[in-house]
Amino acid sequence: MNTKLNKSDLFLVVCYFIVDFTIQAWDYYRNGNKLIEYLIDFPVELITTCTIIYLFIFWTIPKFVIEKKYFTFTLLGVFIMIFFTAIEYTIGFWTGDNDWSKFPKGFDFILKMINRCSQNISLLFALLLTKKFYEGKTELLEIEKQQKENELKLLRSQIDPHFLFNNLNTLDSLIDTNSEKAKEYINRLSLIYRYLIRTKDAEVMELSEEVRFAENYIFLIKTRFANDYDFNIINNNSLEDTFIPTGALQAVLENVVKHNKVLNDATIKTDILIEEEWLTVTNSKSNSGTNTESLGTGLKNLKARYELLIDKHVQIIETNTEYRISIPIIKLSNEN
Repeated sequence: MNTKLNKSDLFLVVCYFIVDFTIQAWDYYRNGNKLIEYLIDFPVELITTCTIIYLFIFWTIPKFVIEKKYFTFTLLGVFIMIFFTAIEYTIGFWTGDNDWSKFPKGFDFILKMINRCSQNISLLFALLLTKKFYEGKTELLEIEKQQKENELKLLRSQIDPHFLFNNLNTLDSLIDTNSEKAKEYINRLSLIYRYLIRTKDAEVMELSEEVRFAENYIFLIKTRFANDYDFNIINNNSLEDTFIPTGALQAVLENVVKHNKVLNDATIKTDILIEEEWLTVTNSKSNSGTNTESLGTGLKNLKARYELLIDKHVQIIETNTEYRISIPIIKLSNEN
C-alpha cells in the first residue's frame, strides 16, 4: 500500500466531511443545539477522525499487519479508537451541557467508544482503503508492464547488431595498423560480451563489477573514436556491498556518445564520480543538435528500473554546457 497522501486522497476527505458536516449541521439545527456545539464539536470530530484514519492507514497497518504482528495491531487499534473517540465524546458531552452523572463509566464507556468510533470512521475508512487498494493494484500492473518492457530493451541492447558491427569494423582496421592493440581490443570485447551474457537475468550488479565493465566499454569507445571522448573515473568511496541496476552505467555512457558528436576537435570530457550514495556522470555538451526526445526514452527506462528497486530517483541537471545525471547507489541495508 502506498503510504503517502496525495491530492486525490485529500480531495476525498474534504468531500466526505463537507457532506457529513452538512447533514450533522441540519440535525443540530432541528434539535436546537447551541452555537458553541457547532464551533467546537465539528473541528474536534474532524481532528480526531482524521487522526484515527491516519494512524490506521499510514502507521498500524503498514507496520504491524504487513509484518503479521496481529496481536499488537489489535491492541493498538482498540486503544487508538477508544482514546481519540473518548476525547471527541467527552468534549461533545461538555458542549451539550449534559448531566455528568449520566456520563458512561467503566466497561460501558469502552464499549460505547468502540461503537461510536466504528460509526464515525467506517465510511471514510472504507473509501480511503478501497481507493488505496485499487491505486496499488494499478501501480503494480504498470510496474509489471514496464519491467517486461525493460527486460526486452535490456536484452536487445546486449545483443545489438550495430554494437557488434561497429566494433568489428574497428577491429578490422586495427588488425592492419596495430596488431598488439587489436589483440587487446578482442580481449576487452570478449570480456564485455561475457559480462552481458552472465548478467542478462540480474536486476542489480555489484558496483565494482559495473565499473570494471565500464572501463572495458570506455576502452572500446576511445579506441574507436580516438581523442573525441575523454573519460575520468573518480572513486571517493568503497565499492564493497554497493550495487546499481545491471547495465545502468552502460546506458549512461551510451548516451554521452550518442548525443554528443565532436565538433571542431573539441573533446567531450566525462567525469564518473562515485560517492557514498550517488554515482554521478557529468559530460560536456557538443551542442550538435542533441535529440532530447530519444534521450528521454532512455532515461525513462532507467528511472522505471529504479522504481522497482528503491525509493530513490534518478536526478538530472542540464545546462547549456554540460549534462549531469546522478543515479542512486543501492546498499544491502536498503534491500531489507
